[in-house]
Amino acid sequence: MKDTLHHIVTAIVDNTDAVQIDEHDEDDVLNLTITVAKEDMGKVIGKEGKVIRSIRNIMKIKAMKHGVRINVSLAETQPEA
Repeated sequence: MKDTLHHIVTAIVDNTDAVQIDEHDEDDVLNLTITVAKEDMGKVIGKEGKVIRSIRNIMKIKAMKHGVRINVSLAETQPEA
C-alpha cells in the first residue's frame, strides 16, 4: 500500500526527494500520512481538493481488494525558521 501511494505522489510533485509516507496501524485501520515539500503541497491537494480526493479513492479501492480499512492524510508542513 505504502509503495503504491509513494509512486502516485512522486509522479505529481517536482521535489520527489522530499516525499515521505508514514504508515501506522490503529484500531484495524491503516493510516498513511503524506509529507511533501511546501512548494508541492498545492499540487497534491489540487484545485478544490480534487487531486487528494482522487488519491484517497484509488487507495480505498486497493484497500478494499485486500480487505483493509485505510485512511490517507496530508501532513501539514512546519514553517521554516
